[in-house]
Amino acid sequence: MNPAVRARLVGWYLRWDSWQGADRALRRSPVQAWFRRRSAGRLAVLGYHGVEDAAAFEAHLDLLQRRFVPVSLEQVEAAVHGGRPLPPRSVLVTFDDGDHSVHSRGLPLLAARGIPAVCFVIPGLVGTDTPFWWEEAEHLVRHGARTDRLPPAAPEAAAHTLKLLPEGDRRLAMADLRATAAVPAPRRRQLSRGELRELEAAGVVIGNHTLTHPCLDRCDDGQVRTEVLEAHRRLTDLLGRPPAAFAYPNGNTDERVHRILQRAGYRTGFLYNHRLADPSVLHPLRIDRLVVSTRTSTDRLETILSGFHPALFRAGRVVARAAARAGQSLGARP
Repeated sequence: MNPAVRARLVGWYLRWDSWQGADRALRRSPVQAWFRRRSAGRLAVLGYHGVEDAAAFEAHLDLLQRRFVPVSLEQVEAAVHGGRPLPPRSVLVTFDDGDHSVHSRGLPLLAARGIPAVCFVIPGLVGTDTPFWWEEAEHLVRHGARTDRLPPAAPEAAAHTLKLLPEGDRRLAMADLRATAAVPAPRRRQLSRGELRELEAAGVVIGNHTLTHPCLDRCDDGQVRTEVLEAHRRLTDLLGRPPAAFAYPNGNTDERVHRILQRAGYRTGFLYNHRLADPSVLHPLRIDRLVVSTRTSTDRLETILSGFHPALFRAGRVVARAAARAGQSLGARP
């Protein structure tokens, strides 16, 4: 797209996005129609976490059945390895982390429609009541926890700040937070082995999401091997078969991880970069995914699936970075 047109588009979007009807207006715009035609041959991999709102998720699935073609992980694997191409407007539904709501709320809705999906789980949590560490961190900071390893931050920013640390420092920081919080984090029901098998029996493939969910590019070599391979071993025991699909926590990865996955026999690896995927040029271990949740309106979901919203998102980040650099330059002037 022409840079001048892109700049005008971003400015228009930023103005409209503050209006409650922005998503509906974007979905009905001529630009959306252009993006929809352009994206027909691409793969939309939806990256959910939990099913916070069952009714909204049901509306999402109904939209997929009306306007798109839900496909299975097996079909995607074949396409990215040079096999049968995917049909136009293909969509793969995925979930990260293994939130229990995928089983309790999502599975009945997926099964009723025959829509396949993938759930990437953290085997170190399976069968426990241990909270996700990023939710725990926010709770602990909100209840007075502190650590010298982090600058002061709002509770909702704690997890993001922790993700920037080397993995060893992150673990030490979490230990500090647990030791200093006035109130420990509440327990959280995690998926059981039986529930994993029920998901798979109903068409939800279980994939690897590391042992404890660190950012792998912040791990040392030994930590990377343990996080990938120990998770692989545990999932093999839990499922009775080795997993062959992997999702990178937070979308962070590097070549070390790819080499380990290749040696372990993984056929697909999924990013979290809010992009449509082009199966004809994709590396099987670097498949793009779209950022969605059950709180996403169906109007916005349509602009996400077309590639319109991801394009605006990327352009907006470019504009924000340019503005930040300009501000820094102005601040540096005498």
